[in-house]
Amino acid sequence: MELTGTVIALLPEVTGQGKNGMWRKQEFILEIPSQYPKKVCISLWGDKIDQADLQINDSVTASIDVESREYNSRWYTEVKAWKVDKSGGGAPSSGNSPLPPVTTFSEDSDDLPF
Repeated sequence: MELTGTVIALLPEVTGQGKNGMWRKQEFILEIPSQYPKKVCISLWGDKIDQADLQINDSVTASIDVESREYNSRWYTEVKAWKVDKSGGGAPSSGNSPLPPVTTFSEDSDDLPF
């Protein structure tokens, strides 16, 4: 599946240690244009963070997979990008995100951020 829109926020990169070694994740918010624009939080993992080199206001097409998993009888859904193509030159970014800071957590922890 593909989503095309404008990057409106880049959330801080999160790292951690799992049973398979170190991992890195960065989420970004993509605004999908329509009569009622939608915002989608999309995750980039590992080297794909560096390959995408995203900036705020970039116009991109993200090839995504949607996956849900169960934890303590609740279901959590993540949208993961496996490829991000820039489709136009965006305005330079000041690096300031319009969103508040995000609480980070370790996947090995039983504490959820929500």
